[in-house]
Amino acid sequence: MLLTGNYQHFSFDLWLTLIRSNPAFKEQRATYFHQHFNYRNLPLDGVKHTFRQVDIMCNLINEKTGKNIDADEMYLMVLSIMNDGDARVWQIDIEKVYTDMEALVFEYLPQAFCDRTLATLAHIKQNTQATTGILSNTGFIKGVTLRKVLNQIGIDRYIDFQLYSDEVGMSKPNPQLFKMMLDQLSAHHTQIDVTRVIHIGDNAIADVGGAKAVGLQSCLINSNNIYLPDIINNAHHLLAT
Repeated sequence: MLLTGNYQHFSFDLWLTLIRSNPAFKEQRATYFHQHFNYRNLPLDGVKHTFRQVDIMCNLINEKTGKNIDADEMYLMVLSIMNDGDARVWQIDIEKVYTDMEALVFEYLPQAFCDRTLATLAHIKQNTQATTGILSNTGFIKGVTLRKVLNQIGIDRYIDFQLYSDEVGMSKPNPQLFKMMLDQLSAHHTQIDVTRVIHIGDNAIADVGGAKAVGLQSCLINSNNIYLPDIINNAHHLLAT
């Protein structure tokens, strides 16, 4: 699929669309919990499994309800499950836990999804008059942290605005979140044409389904062997007005 439309706005998912986790982060995160809060002597692989379990469960709940389970709540779920509800869990300083997790994020920084991601975003900004935005569900890493991550990676210079589920209390595919994105566009365009707004992401339910529910175009990438540079870099008719 080659994007050759006259687009007014490119909306992007974040995780597994523009960035991917540093594999060492998840290993170090599990090690931290294993060393500091492992009251039931769960093996390290058991801690890793608990993180995966909570991550998948909360993602499915958010997609089903359109609401958002916050990072603090997710960490408390991990702590409770790995310790079988031990009462000591509720004495843990969850704010400090998140501060330590944020430090780990910057020690093991997420990476651009591929080596052409930044060049592709630069191509859009240099060769079109379209605006660009992030519309992302969050999980264990909050939007406030992700903004700093994108600054570190160098992605934010190509992005006009960012919307994160934890900051607005809604998750994709909730149509209201996509409508909020359209409202943000009013600060950049005098007139919004939804047929010229496209949302690009890796999740068929959250990204494609959510966009279509409000009449936006959508494009599924990465999870289907179609990649952002391939659909953008060779397009010759992207000049939006």
